[in-house]
Amino acid sequence: MKPLDFSGAHMGLGNIMKLSRARTRSITAENVTGEKGRGGMTDLSGRPPPGVEQLGQHWQGPDRAARELGQGWKVRPCLTLPKHSTTKLMDIAGPGVIQHIWMTIHQKHSRDVILRIYWDGADQPSVEVPIGDFFCNGWKNRTTILALPINTNPSGGFNCYFPMPFRKHVTITIENRAPEEIVGFFYAINYAETEIAEDDAYFHAQFRRSNPLPYQQDHVILDGVKGCGHYVGTYMAWQQNSNGWWGEGEFKVFLDGDDKFPTICGTGTEDYFGGAWCFLQNFSAPFLGYPEGAFGRDDKPGNRHAMYRFHVMDPIRFQQDIRITMQALGWRTEGRFLPLQDDIASVAYWYQTHPAAPFPSLPSRDALEII
Repeated sequence: MKPLDFSGAHMGLGNIMKLSRARTRSITAENVTGEKGRGGMTDLSGRPPPGVEQLGQHWQGPDRAARELGQGWKVRPCLTLPKHSTTKLMDIAGPGVIQHIWMTIHQKHSRDVILRIYWDGADQPSVEVPIGDFFCNGWKNRTTILALPINTNPSGGFNCYFPMPFRKHVTITIENRAPEEIVGFFYAINYAETEIAEDDAYFHAQFRRSNPLPYQQDHVILDGVKGCGHYVGTYMAWQQNSNGWWGEGEFKVFLDGDDKFPTICGTGTEDYFGGAWCFLQNFSAPFLGYPEGAFGRDDKPGNRHAMYRFHVMDPIRFQQDIRITMQALGWRTEGRFLPLQDDIASVAYWYQTHPAAPFPSLPSRDALEII
């Protein structure tokens, strides 16, 4: 089987004319195993469709809107997520590559629902992020994102185009931490059954929150990573707790044994995210954006900001380890810098060899809550 070609402009049109023996598959609530010729098989009998019991998904019966039409007419378009439960969305053998993930859910649950991805039978997830933050929507409201890897469209259509290769197996779960069931969870996971090249790395994403950030400490975006890989993106949801401009802090990358001082040290928060001079307006571009938040030099406590940068054209390579931090720095009287104690959440996106080191424990639902 000829593998898919991910060289060059793998997120553009550069390879679209190349033939491949890869086989395209898609997992939805209408075909939970993604198998060939098994989509839309739910009928009105009340029996669960193929694969639902195998995955342990909740079966709420056929959609009554299809009661006069029957099989093949949108009888199971979505899932109900029981309260305090984990639902398995994908559980298939490799080799293959996930090419597109689409999901949608009510925005009030953006921190209640946790997305996890496990590669090749690992016990620890390589992706563990609240669903809203993973798709650059961290503030429980719908924000349009026009980036290439992450694209979020009206009204609440979450899309991820990061290619995610796997060799032996992939498991994707969704946890509902809310005290009530969530009705109307829709999803589609499009993937290819194909051979994976030796140098194709595994996708990872990790969430962290500092609330509030301790005085004179940097917010840690990523730490504890061991192996060879490359860092490909940052999303931040940032609430300021002081008056004035909040974005003087420096983005720092400690590479391959760096100790006190990093190899990469930025010049300011808005500079790292592709802006300049306090942003002064919102924007969403293919690789960088400040899509949400008040802006300018007269910012007030409680203002909430969102920013992203995707290192698609400029990945940060590491051979042994990587650590990434962001300073939170504003201004105080007499023209002096002020170390900030803001509410900062972040998502780090990267590729690396497998297996990865275990992640820090995800905070509790209360610790994640946006109030």
